[in-house]
Amino acid sequence: MYRRAGLSRTITLAVALCTAISASAFAREFRTADTQNEDYPTVQALNYMDRLITERTGGRHRIVVFHSRQLGEEKETLEQTRAGAIDLNRTNVALIGTMVPSVNVLAMPFLFRSPEHLQHVLDGPIGSEILNSFEAHGFVGLAFYDSGARSIYNSVRPVRSLDDLKGLRLRVQQSAQMSDMIRALGADPIEMPYGQVLTGLANRLIDGAENNWPSFVTTGHYKYAGYYTLTQHTVSPEVLVMSQKAWSSLTPEDQAIFREAAQGSSIYMREKWRELEERSRKQAELAGVKIATDIDRRPFEAAMAGIYARAERDPATAALIERIRNME
Repeated sequence: MYRRAGLSRTITLAVALCTAISASAFAREFRTADTQNEDYPTVQALNYMDRLITERTGGRHRIVVFHSRQLGEEKETLEQTRAGAIDLNRTNVALIGTMVPSVNVLAMPFLFRSPEHLQHVLDGPIGSEILNSFEAHGFVGLAFYDSGARSIYNSVRPVRSLDDLKGLRLRVQQSAQMSDMIRALGADPIEMPYGQVLTGLANRLIDGAENNWPSFVTTGHYKYAGYYTLTQHTVSPEVLVMSQKAWSSLTPEDQAIFREAAQGSSIYMREKWRELEERSRKQAELAGVKIATDIDRRPFEAAMAGIYARAERDPATAALIERIRNME
């Protein structure tokens, strides 16, 4: 009888040990890249996503967020993500458009009437179609994050017309489409990694750049560029992608958890974004930044005719642009 009891305990311990080993064998920390500061809404959203995943997988999986360019500039980290060296990456669509051409339409200048128009597009069938298109290019698209409206700022003079832009050296993302846009407006585009913009402004290597209110303020750019013009030329979003290598390591059940957590983090991020956007504009105003709101956007939009003509040579792109314009 004692032998049987001892054997039973041994079997129970062995089963428990095997179960623990099995569970831990599939546990993993997923490295996530973000170039923004620790308190930026995208980083907060990724940390929120980590909490959701940790809770819903019972601690088997979690994501570890490397913010503030700890893993490198966006272009470098995107290449590493596609290769599988980085698991997840938050980036702007204008930059990843060099690798996933289908998203370039989201960075088309003056396409979206407002941030609300963009949200309606991203939350519907068009947004889902674009996320699904990432897989053909080595990524898995999980969710879109807000990025507000991008506008032009500089240290030289107020910009209220195209003539005011002539000769200004403006930093743009490392994107041919963004360079084409600034060139069409009459300024000189300087492609430069995000982390080098502050130094470029401080040392007068560039006259200005273009970005949203939070990026303008949280980076300290507003200290060197005192003129901000509400061109709101693009309302392109951020996107959260995952490497196919990391994605394929998950079970179908865990893949569903990651997608749901990513979508949940997107909703969380929107609220954080609205709060930061309002605070950032007020901080810039208090610092004495001169904001030009009284501009006629029609000449700016007209200057984009060549960019749209080239993009619409592709029938699929032309159809997508038309669908976006027609969405209420």
